[in-house]
Amino acid sequence: MFKKILIANRGEIACRVIKTARKMGIKTVAVYSEADKDARHVEMADEAVCIGPAPSRESYLKMDNIIKACKDTGAEAVHPGYGFLSENEAFAKRLEEEGIIFIGPKHYSIASMGDKIASKKLANEAKVNTIPGYNEAIDTPESAVKIAQGIGYPVMIKASAGGGGKGLRVAFNDKEAFEGFSACKNEALSSFGDDRVFIEKFVEEPRHIEIQVLGDAHGNTVYLWERECSIQRRHQKVIEEAPSPFISEATRKAMGEQAVALAKAVKYQSAGTVEFVVGKDQSFYFLEMNTRLQVEHPVTESITGLDLVEQMIRVAAGEKLSFSQGDIPRNGWSMECRINADDPYRSFLPSIGRLVRYQPPAEVDGVRVDTGVYEGGEIPMHYDSMIAKLIVHGKDRMDAIMKMRAALNKFVIRGIHSNIPFQAALMQHPRFISGDFNTGFIAEEFPHGFRASDVKPADLGLMDALATAVHRRYLERATGIYGQLEGHEMKIPESFVVASGEAGKMDYVTSNIEPTASGYKVIVKNKTYDIQTEWNPGQIIYSAVINGQEIAAQVERTNLFYRIQFDGVRVDSLVLTPNGAEMQKLMPFKEPPDMSKFLLSPMPGLLVDVAVTVGQKVEAGQRLAAIEAMKMENVLLATQDGVIAEVMAAKGESLAVDQQILRFE
Repeated sequence: MFKKILIANRGEIACRVIKTARKMGIKTVAVYSEADKDARHVEMADEAVCIGPAPSRESYLKMDNIIKACKDTGAEAVHPGYGFLSENEAFAKRLEEEGIIFIGPKHYSIASMGDKIASKKLANEAKVNTIPGYNEAIDTPESAVKIAQGIGYPVMIKASAGGGGKGLRVAFNDKEAFEGFSACKNEALSSFGDDRVFIEKFVEEPRHIEIQVLGDAHGNTVYLWERECSIQRRHQKVIEEAPSPFISEATRKAMGEQAVALAKAVKYQSAGTVEFVVGKDQSFYFLEMNTRLQVEHPVTESITGLDLVEQMIRVAAGEKLSFSQGDIPRNGWSMECRINADDPYRSFLPSIGRLVRYQPPAEVDGVRVDTGVYEGGEIPMHYDSMIAKLIVHGKDRMDAIMKMRAALNKFVIRGIHSNIPFQAALMQHPRFISGDFNTGFIAEEFPHGFRASDVKPADLGLMDALATAVHRRYLERATGIYGQLEGHEMKIPESFVVASGEAGKMDYVTSNIEPTASGYKVIVKNKTYDIQTEWNPGQIIYSAVINGQEIAAQVERTNLFYRIQFDGVRVDSLVLTPNGAEMQKLMPFKEPPDMSKFLLSPMPGLLVDVAVTVGQKVEAGQRLAAIEAMKMENVLLATQDGVIAEVMAAKGESLAVDQQILRFE
C-alpha cells in the first residue's frame, strides 16, 4: 500500500480523497493555485504545494508542475479526483513514465473511452446498445445541418472531449443545428483543447441513468447498481439518487451486464461510470463512459456500504477486489443534492464572494455533507460553483426525500446566493415525489426560470404563524430592557396583522397569539398552531414542534421585516399591530428607477467581450457583451433594437451584480 499520495485537484473532492487516505493511514499532499492558498483541502492535507496562478490552465492543468510536486514530496501515486486532468490520457501516461502510479484507469482505457466517437465504436463491438448518429468528427456547420437532417430532428450536438454540460447543444431545426455546432466547437476548444464535434439522435422523454463499475488488474469487474441522474438543468445534474425509481430488475441487470462488458473490452482497472439514456419503454442506449470518479459517487457508497475512493486506491496498489457481483448489497435509498453558488432567482447565474455564514446540517441519522469550503472562506470566480454535496440515506425513497427536506431546511449559507431554495422546491414537487420525470423535468416545470412565487406553501397559514411567533419572541426580549418607566412598561398585544407579498400589493392577515408553557398558541384564519420551541432571537434555524410535527425553518430579521424560509418557500413579512397595519396600507409605494436604457451585469464576473461601440445601431438578439465566471460564459444579447449611447465598462474589468455596462439612446 502507498505511504503517500498527491491529490491533483481542489475543493470538495480533494477533501473527500484526503478523508479516505487518512482512514487508510496514507499521508497526503495537496496542490493549490494562488487563489486557493487558504482553501480547506490545503489545510486538511499533510503537505501542500503551490502549483501556479489562479487560472486552472496555469495550475491544476499544468502536468509538469504536478509531477514536480510529486517528486519534491515523495508522493508515490496521484488521485486526480474529477474534472481537470482526471480523464487526460497524456497525464496518466506521463505519470506512468515517471514511475508514479495514477489512481485511476490505465491511459489506454482513458483514450478508448475519453473520446466519445471512439467509445461508441468500441461499444458497438462489445454489443452495447448505442444511439443512432454520425460518429465521425464534423468540420463545418453546413455539414452539421446536412447530417442532422439525415438523422432526423431533434439531434444532440456534442463535443467529443466534452463533459459537465459543456460542448453540448440540442437542436430541433436547421438554424439551431447551425448555431449549436459553432457554439459547441468554440466551447470545446476553450474548455478541453479539442474542438471535434459529433451528432446523434436525441431521445425524447429520456432518463439519464448510469451504472457504476469497478475493475481490478486481475480481470475482475463488477457493477455497483445504478444512479438516477435525470433531474438536470441545462445538462448539469442537480439531484442524483440510487437506485432509480424507474427501471425494472430485468433492465437493471441488462444495463449492468452491458456496462461490465464494455469495461472488460477496454481492460478497465478502477472505478468508472457507464452512462445510458433510457427511453420510457425502458429501451437503453450507451451515452459515454466516464473514466473517473463521478461527483455523485456518494449515493452508490450509501446503498452498497463501499468506499469507492478506497477501492480505487486498493486497485491502483495492485490489490484484487475483495468481493464478487453476488456479494454487493443494495440497502435503502440515497439522494444527493448539489449545493452550488448560483442565484436561483436570477436565472442561476454564478454568485461569488465570501461565505459570511456557512452552517451545514449535522451529519447524523443518514445525513452526509461533502464540502471543500468553510465559514469565512471565499468562493472564487475561477472554478466551478460547487459549495457542497448534501447526501442522505433512508430506508426507502420517501424516507430519503423527507430526510433531504429536513437537511435542506437546516443548511445555512449567507454572503453569497445558493441553489438551496430551488433544491427544496424540487423536493416538494409532486412529479419528483412520484418519480414521474425525465431529463426535461426542470425545463418543463420551470420554463421561465425559478421564482419565489413558483413555490406555494403546503400550509398558507404556517408562514404567518411563524412570523407572529418570531415577532412575539423579539417583543418578549424587549420587555426586559432596563430603565422602563414604572407604570409605562412595554405591554405585548395579543393580536397582530401579518403583511406579506410584493411592495405595493401586500396581503394582510390577522393573527392572534398567546404564550403557553412550552411556546405559543397562534390562530391564523381560524386554524390553531401549537408551537413548541426554545428558539431565541439571533438564531437562524428555528427548530420547533408545530401541531406535533418537527420542523426547522430559517428566520432572519432585516430592518422591520422577518424573512422566513421553509421547504423552498421564502416569505418576507411585516408583523404589525392592527393600527400599524392601517397606517402601512396608506404608505406610498416608490416605483424602482427605470433601467431599461441600460445593459446591466446580471452577475459578478469578468467582462471578456464588449461587442459594440458608441453610435452603433443594434438589433434585438444581437450580441452586446460577454461575462465569464466559474468556467461559464454568459452572452448578453439586445432585447430590442436601439443605438449605443455610451460604453460604461471596459473589456477585462471585474463587474459587480447590476453594474452598468452600456447605455442606449
